[in-house]
Amino acid sequence: MMKKEEIKKIIPQREPFLMIDEVEEYIPGESAIAYKNVDENEWYFKGHFPENPIMPGVLITESLAQTGAVAILSMEENKGKNALFGGIDKMKFKKMVLPGDRLKLEVKIIKRKGPIGIGEAIATVDGKVAAKGELTFAVIEQ
Repeated sequence: MMKKEEIKKIIPQREPFLMIDEVEEYIPGESAIAYKNVDENEWYFKGHFPENPIMPGVLITESLAQTGAVAILSMEENKGKNALFGGIDKMKFKKMVLPGDRLKLEVKIIKRKGPIGIGEAIATVDGKVAAKGELTFAVIEQ
């Protein structure tokens, strides 16, 4: 299991915007599986929503994107680069993600051409789909 300090060697995000806590496995250029432990003290719960905290869908999507970035930026030719959103397609939110949940994040790279690619992304909690969709990325120099 790769922890945050090792993850930071691959992707450029830092706290409070580093949205993955552990990487279980990854195959450079192909796939990654990561986890986000959703803590009740997360910064976004102060406003979303104070009496009924729910992890925002855009942050679930960002967690998936960072998981995909581990797969893409771990490739030798992409080390030291960044992966930006090029698009979000077919993203569906199926289950609320709440404090105490352990979000499993899985991204499989299904298409790549030059610096552009698409990842099939799925987030689950206890085996139940929380979100799924396709993420388009563009690899750039930092």
